[in-house]
Amino acid sequence: MFTYSTKGTCSRQILFDVDAENKMRSVRFIGGCGGNLQGIARLVENKNIDEIATLLAGIRCKNNTSCPDQLSKAIAEYKEAKAKE
Repeated sequence: MFTYSTKGTCSRQILFDVDAENKMRSVRFIGGCGGNLQGIARLVENKNIDEIATLLAGIRCKNNTSCPDQLSKAIAEYKEAKAKE
């Protein structure tokens, strides 16, 4: 399970897995607006991480970021970590 600590949002962390087909699994946000974040998690479940990142990057709320934008950043950090393996 990959863990990303968010910056500038009400949620504190995003946890997720990525399967062998590059699809997002088991998405969970820690903190934040429960209903909205459960909705985002369900919408991205089983979707390609590159498509998710492209779709969500740049969405703004408070502090010039948002939980969806932070998920796109989490995916980027995940991909960087995988490239180093």
